[in-house]
Amino acid sequence: MLLRIDHVGIACHNLEEKIEFYETTFGLTVVSREVNEEQGVREAMLHVADAPSGASYVQLLEPLHPDTAVGKFLAKRGEGMHHIGYGVADVTQALQDIAAKGIKLIDERPRHGSMGASIAFLHPKDVGGVLTELVETARH
Repeated sequence: MLLRIDHVGIACHNLEEKIEFYETTFGLTVVSREVNEEQGVREAMLHVADAPSGASYVQLLEPLHPDTAVGKFLAKRGEGMHHIGYGVADVTQALQDIAAKGIKLIDERPRHGSMGASIAFLHPKDVGGVLTELVETARH
């Protein structure tokens, strides 16, 4: 079911400072910047590597407001890993298969994600304490 680690989501207070850090420290390149009002974040996707099953990224997330999910995460835990995203071939089918195994879903249906992907989140309490995102890459 899982094809690759699509991305690691990192919550940060200042998107521009964190982009500069990842560019200068690790040589990563920004490939996408978006504002996702639904999720309450400004985000940047930085390319890490390519693999046969698709690319992998670091996703930097800055909250638009303190009362968003990422804003609350930062207030409680500070900057750091927010979630991990796994690439799947079909997010709808993956949700059905995972729900059939008794895993609690945050999203019952896919929603719009970064770079046109279809995404859905699984509840961290049922996935070892890790907020887990399923990512079906946009077909071009």
